[in-house]
This record gives sequence, C-alpha cells and structure tokens, in this order.
Amino acid sequence: MEKKDALSKILAVAGSALAWIPILAPLVISVLFLVQSGLARFDYLMPAELFPIALLGGIFLLTAALRMRKRRALIGWSLGLAVVLLFSMQALAVVTGLASGATKPAGWPLALVVASLAGYVMAVVALAIGGILILRDVFGKTKVP
Repeated sequence: MEKKDALSKILAVAGSALAWIPILAPLVISVLFLVQSGLARFDYLMPAELFPIALLGGIFLLTAALRMRKRRALIGWSLGLAVVLLFSMQALAVVTGLASGATKPAGWPLALVVASLAGYVMAVVALAIGGILILRDVFGKTKVP
C-alpha cells in the first residue's frame, strides 16, 4: 500500500528542490552575471560541483518513491547513473592526464570526459523530472474506486 503521509510529502518536496539546484544554479548565476556585467559566462562544471546536493535530493526522492511504491525505477536508475557517471568522469580525467594537466584539453580525451559530464547532467535532469512526477503523485487526487 502506498503511503502519502506527511513524511512522504516532505521527502518529495525537499528531494525535488535539492535535485533541481545543480541544474538551475548555473543558469540563474549566468543570467545574473549577464545582467550585472553585460558578459555572458556559463560554468558548465557547476552541476558536478554541486553533486552532494543532487545526491541528497536523490536519496530523499528514492526514499519517497520507495515509501509510495511509485517511480522507483526512474528515481533509482537516474540516481545510480548520476553517481556512476560522475565518478567515471573523474577517473577518466585522471587516467587521460587531463586532471593533472599532462594532456592538453583537446581531442578524444576531452571529448570522453565532456561526454561523461553531459551524461551526468542528463541523469540529474532525469532525477529532477522524477521528482516532479513524485510530487504529482503525492499531491494528486486519490482515485476512489
């Protein structure tokens, strides 16, 4: 039986908010910087730097999904994929020499690391969308048979 109690609602709201922070923060900061200075700058590494926030949000969402017995696969797979891709990106940067500066940031090593970063960002976006779906499930009207 699914649980739509107060704890599930709190976990869903907090998890969704935390999951969206790594995605929205670079966009908001870029717009603010553009308005303030007139220069367009975007920190594409910020979602990876904000991984602890995304991880905490993912744990909250996974807990809510398990309690409600809804969206478990979407939340679980996207959270797991985000963790694996982040650590694989870091390992690839070390192995290829990009992390130490021994290799120029160009060519296939850079493409491999950036592709892993892009996959991580897509996994976090999927996690955040799963959070919206969980919110819809937990606050939606209950069906009366």
